[in-house]
Amino acid sequence: MTDKVRPFWVMVQKEISEHVRNWRFIILVALILLTTVGSIYTVLSIIRDNAAQISSNTTFLYLKMFTKSNNNLPPFITLISFLGPLLGIALGFDAVNAERNKGTLSRVISQPIPRDHFINSKFVGALTVIFILVFSLGLLVLGLGILYIGVPPALGEFLRIIIFLIFTCIYIAFWLNLGITFSIVFRQSATSALSALAIWLFFTVFYSMLVNVITGVSSSVNLSLILSRISPNYLFDELTTVLLTPSIRSLGALSFEQIYGAIPSTLPLGQSLLLAWPHITALLAATMICFGISYVLFMKQEIRG
Repeated sequence: MTDKVRPFWVMVQKEISEHVRNWRFIILVALILLTTVGSIYTVLSIIRDNAAQISSNTTFLYLKMFTKSNNNLPPFITLISFLGPLLGIALGFDAVNAERNKGTLSRVISQPIPRDHFINSKFVGALTVIFILVFSLGLLVLGLGILYIGVPPALGEFLRIIIFLIFTCIYIAFWLNLGITFSIVFRQSATSALSALAIWLFFTVFYSMLVNVITGVSSSVNLSLILSRISPNYLFDELTTVLLTPSIRSLGALSFEQIYGAIPSTLPLGQSLLLAWPHITALLAATMICFGISYVLFMKQEIRG
């Protein structure tokens, strides 16, 4: 490892250590873990109550562990879609302004290291924590399912679950970058946290209402889809639904002529990825653009001792 790279990974390790010892992170992880355990218990209860049907048809059974519920508790994909952004925001909203307010930012920047090591280590350290947490939860669901059912998942199921977990991390990384951006723009941590939470709340609750009002006037289904897909929440929901529900062969409204004569079947993994490719591209682009904005803002910002 070169002398230029070694300090960067030391800074990344420092960020990871601070995150895992932070009480805010510990409480949020405990909340996510409790809801995940509740979701697993709900799915296993469904499997137990429908053992006769399941024993004769185990097709995509492990995918159903991530998507099914009995209406008492949302499925795993809904829980991670709701709580994931909160995790990203919690890891990023005070990444820069907290260091500035404590007076440690100027001391770190004054060291003989590249300035972008600071902002890059913030992102890489938090993203590492996100990957470890998300994959731990996903493999927990998968492992408990194997112990309870006794049959290992098929290769196609396993690959779909792994890809789903990867894109879940990218989705959370978008909100992480949003929090980091606001931590650069605002000097107060409370202001940056409220700003990021306001955007999350807008897309989670109010944006769908706004789309319904706009499309209610024009009565255009295509316009409704275009406007809805501006929301990162909607993009992620459609992406994960395609990955974890192979029976879905199309997104959006189809005419009767388009579906007439179609043979009901499931899509292979490659076709599901091709169907969700616009969503994948949009989610990756939004994450990289948000990181690019935070990077440029930090590199141009004046830092005084």
